[in-house]
Amino acid sequence: MAAKIKKGDKVVVLAGKDKGKTGEVVEVRPSDERAVVRGVNIVKRHTRQTAQTEGGIVAKEAAIHLSNLAIADPKDGKATRVGFKVLDDGRKVRVAKRSGDLIDG
Repeated sequence: MAAKIKKGDKVVVLAGKDKGKTGEVVEVRPSDERAVVRGVNIVKRHTRQTAQTEGGIVAKEAAIHLSNLAIADPKDGKATRVGFKVLDDGRKVRVAKRSGDLIDG
């Protein structure tokens, strides 16, 4: 199945402790059905000191399930579902169901 959420997309969190927040997708893990979103689902990790990094408590983004994310509509920034459309030149593009705008290029 074609990917509805890709790296670099602007997304809205639909459920969980960060519900309503928006952010950019940093990484997508299709096998786990999860994505890492900048500034969302921050967790604290205790890390051991190494030669490269200092030890201590580090805050970092954890992965969030794709079902809890929705693409932000390019027109108004609200959550929207994603559809697909084949253009005249043969390209398959993602379309926002809410406004009908193209999501990619």
